[in-house]
Amino acid sequence: MTDIRLVIFDFDGVLVDSEVISARMLVAELALHGVEIDLPYVARHFLGRSYPVVLHQIRQEFGIVLPEGFEADYRARLIEAFRHELRVMPGARETVEALRLPYALATSSSPARLMRSLEITGLSALFEGRITTATEVANGKPAPDLPLLAAAKAGIRPEHCLLIEDSLAGIRAGLAAGMQVWHFTGGSHFAEIEPPSAPDAQPHRRFADFGELAHLAPHLLTSAATRTLPYE
Repeated sequence: MTDIRLVIFDFDGVLVDSEVISARMLVAELALHGVEIDLPYVARHFLGRSYPVVLHQIRQEFGIVLPEGFEADYRARLIEAFRHELRVMPGARETVEALRLPYALATSSSPARLMRSLEITGLSALFEGRITTATEVANGKPAPDLPLLAAAKAGIRPEHCLLIEDSLAGIRAGLAAGMQVWHFTGGSHFAEIEPPSAPDAQPHRRFADFGELAHLAPHLLTSAATRTLPYE
């Protein structure tokens, strides 16, 4: 941890508390087409995955091809829900602003959804010029392509990167990339369930509150921030 030169953040479920909203909306939309799943299923199979991967999983698991307008309807309802409910994860903005080293964002979210989410939460300026999405790589999570591209854009070797993720797919991607990987478990989507784990997705550390970084990795933050930010 002493030679970390870049912090890469996942977006949904790490910087913004969006996954519980997305999961609730997806469960409801799929139920309209006879597909019955619950939040633990979403957490294990869909977190950190791109929309095409989610559709492929549904086809394989339930033998159903969703109608042509499903994606557009789902995305429109989801953005409307975001407009009313989406919030920045507690302490996330303050932590990013207090970093003493470069940072980046790497997400499976579509560019359109990401841009709208950044606008809603007021984070656009904070991540301008620092974004990598899965649309830019051949293989999404759990392949390492996404975090590797984010690191390459910043000119930092993977072994000098800290990746903060909430999903098994993201953890696997970071480990495959040769990065230090921390599992963030503070999102509302984990409030009533045990965060999923797997033998091949063991992070280097877990934390549930951005305030913990002042104690776990104070060298990543400005000295003034470790003294003055409202960390527990």
